[in-house]
Amino acid sequence: MSLRPTLPPVLKLSTLAVLAGLAACSPPTEPAAASAASAASGNASGAASGAAGPGAAASAPPVGITTVRAQVRDLPVLITATGSVAPLSNVDVRPQITSLITKVHVKEGQFVKTGDLLFTLDPRADEANVAKARAQLARDEAALTDAQRQLKRSQELLAQNFISQGALDTNQTNVQSQTAAVALDKAALDAAKLGLSYTRISAPGAGRLGAINVFAGSSVQANVTTLVSLTQLDPIAVAFSLPQRYLADALAALKDGGAAVSVTPPESASTPKATAPAGLLAAAPASAASGGRREGGGGGSAGGRPPAPPPVPALEGRLKFVDNAVDPTSGTVKAKAVFSNAAGKLWPGAFVNVAMTASVIKGAVVIPLAAIIQGPRGTLVYAVNDGKAVPRPVQVLYAQGEDAAVSGLKPGERIVLDGRQNVRPGGNVVERAREGGAGASGAGKGGRPGGASGGSNGKGAPAA
Repeated sequence: MSLRPTLPPVLKLSTLAVLAGLAACSPPTEPAAASAASAASGNASGAASGAAGPGAAASAPPVGITTVRAQVRDLPVLITATGSVAPLSNVDVRPQITSLITKVHVKEGQFVKTGDLLFTLDPRADEANVAKARAQLARDEAALTDAQRQLKRSQELLAQNFISQGALDTNQTNVQSQTAAVALDKAALDAAKLGLSYTRISAPGAGRLGAINVFAGSSVQANVTTLVSLTQLDPIAVAFSLPQRYLADALAALKDGGAAVSVTPPESASTPKATAPAGLLAAAPASAASGGRREGGGGGSAGGRPPAPPPVPALEGRLKFVDNAVDPTSGTVKAKAVFSNAAGKLWPGAFVNVAMTASVIKGAVVIPLAAIIQGPRGTLVYAVNDGKAVPRPVQVLYAQGEDAAVSGLKPGERIVLDGRQNVRPGGNVVERAREGGAGASGAGKGGRPGGASGGSNGKGAPAA
């Protein structure tokens, strides 16, 4: 018989009372309430997902934008290249005889005209040759005159039968010989005069002189010593290379007087930075170094530096030459344009930026390049229709500067320019005034040169 410990009845009743109190204080589980909360959360998430769908753009607040109208105009197709200025003529002036320089009539860098006297050589030997040739001519002319008198007398005597026919023929031969001698003397005189003219060196054309390499008393050698170089500056040429694909357009333009070509110096493409001498900046007062402003307005640029000069305007010329062969290594053909250079803005050997009108797109639909968006589904713009943004797929035919010729738009359509990064398909838009009063075809403040891809915030506008 096993013995187990037993609790007293009073202790059992106390334990049961405590357990009953604890059960009354614990919260009851409500599965029905939990399932109701889960259903409400599902409905809220469904509503939110519905709001983010296509209807969200229509219900969103309107986006402030600026617009431009698509224009119809002729857009030139420009070819850009880097060219070098080349004179139409560049002559090295050399003497044609060996002699001494007696006088220099010009200065370095002087502009001269055709025929202006440049140098004088020692003429004494040539002057003596001219005098000798003239004396020889005078002697032979006197002998010819005497021979002609003898011939006339012989003819009269022959008519009276005082002389023979042979004597007359002899006198006739003397006249012919003296006539030939006179002709020879005249040629010798012309040669002597030509040699004398070589002592006066004149400008073969109009242009600007370079450095003078000789002085009075210098000995020069015929066709060897370079006295000075003469370069024609007006008109002047610019040589550049054309891509092979534009060869047909260039040849066709030559028949109509040459295509229009414009050039600008490379330094005018961007604003040059003015740099003041270091000593000047060190001695400048603090107010000038910190801004250069003076009382009464007209503050200077930073650091007391003078403002940069304005860019040089482009010079206009015409295409005048296209080479007869294409360079097989580069696929280009050499070309040359001629420009009027009375002001001397183009200098031989300088590099310039060349822009040539290869052809013209007639009746092109032109919009600002900044209005075009590169989306994941292609190139598009936003047109405004009844206060809503409508995506329009477009194809860029040609881009030039801030303009682009496109297809897929109708003339006169209003295209979103500024604020396009915040526009969504079908969204409400409100037009605001543009700052700066830019033209209808120019890029707006929000545009970037070379085209725009999406918005500035990096999100980009979705394609239709």
